[in-house]
Amino acid sequence: MLMTRFSAVGDIAMTLPVLYPLAEKYPNHRFVFVSRPRFKQFFINCPKNLEFREADPNHYKGLRGLYRLYKELKAEYAPDAFADLHNVLRTKILRLFFTLFSNTTTAHIEKGRAEKRRLVKNGSIDGKQLKSTFERYRDVFSRLGLQVESDFVSLFGEKKGNIDDLASYLPPKGNDRWVGIAPFAKHKGKIYPVELMRCVIERLSQERDIKIICFGNGKAEEEIVEKWCRDFNNVISFVGKSNFNGELRLISNLNLMISMDSANMHLASLVNTRVLSIWGATSPLAGFLGWRQKMEDCIELPLKCRPCSVFGNKPCRTNDYRCLNIPPEKIVKKILEAV
Repeated sequence: MLMTRFSAVGDIAMTLPVLYPLAEKYPNHRFVFVSRPRFKQFFINCPKNLEFREADPNHYKGLRGLYRLYKELKAEYAPDAFADLHNVLRTKILRLFFTLFSNTTTAHIEKGRAEKRRLVKNGSIDGKQLKSTFERYRDVFSRLGLQVESDFVSLFGEKKGNIDDLASYLPPKGNDRWVGIAPFAKHKGKIYPVELMRCVIERLSQERDIKIICFGNGKAEEEIVEKWCRDFNNVISFVGKSNFNGELRLISNLNLMISMDSANMHLASLVNTRVLSIWGATSPLAGFLGWRQKMEDCIELPLKCRPCSVFGNKPCRTNDYRCLNIPPEKIVKKILEAV
């Protein structure tokens, strides 16, 4: 069986708690996940019958490029089924090629766009929990005749990832509590204001046995984190220090992760690390909460204007992002209670 999803980081991460149990339940099946090369780093300790096949969309542009990818995949794997876990134009075309030219059985994810639009329109205060993305992935395989168990624990099983190669960036852990903070996200409506997060970090830095490890990506985020490191004790930057694989191994050793509605929330759930997630323009009711994460660990304000978009990419309805004006003391209290 071929399976495909090309983006985004969080959505790719959300496939693994479904793919690993699927492959383990059906050891006589061959499963091949087709995606961008950089996502291969996620497939740690995967079942032997689950493979990752690199396919950079930049190398398969347009109809001709996608037809070439179809021909390559058909020649390499001769799949009897195609699971489209993305359902965008690119994967729809691939799906069509397999249906028309190979008579391959296909199924695709139903994203529930209409119900998500209603949630945005009506608000989350009286809203109901929508089907999670994990359930939507499982439904795809169910339509192909395969049932998936919900027993995934961690990419590392009952253990933690080995971080010996990261020792130059980290202090010895000993009895210290390691709290990861991933304070950034792609869209402004998902980012807890930097000045408020600074207050959270300042307060946590006063706890002698807590080490704060900050995650991020890119020069701008690195500069913010480096300033926190200079200004406060017990703050460590892990921005730009490793790839996804290294981050996953480190996150598995944390006592707690603080994250926005962003990729790091999902990375932490892949390695069985508890997450306190901060929500602004988006809502966990839309179905994007991390694997086995709990609603009581979601930090959010009960505002009628929330959510204002499914992905946090729309302008604020009130132009002031009041949904993110969460008192730092509230977040600090939750953290100290959790660790």
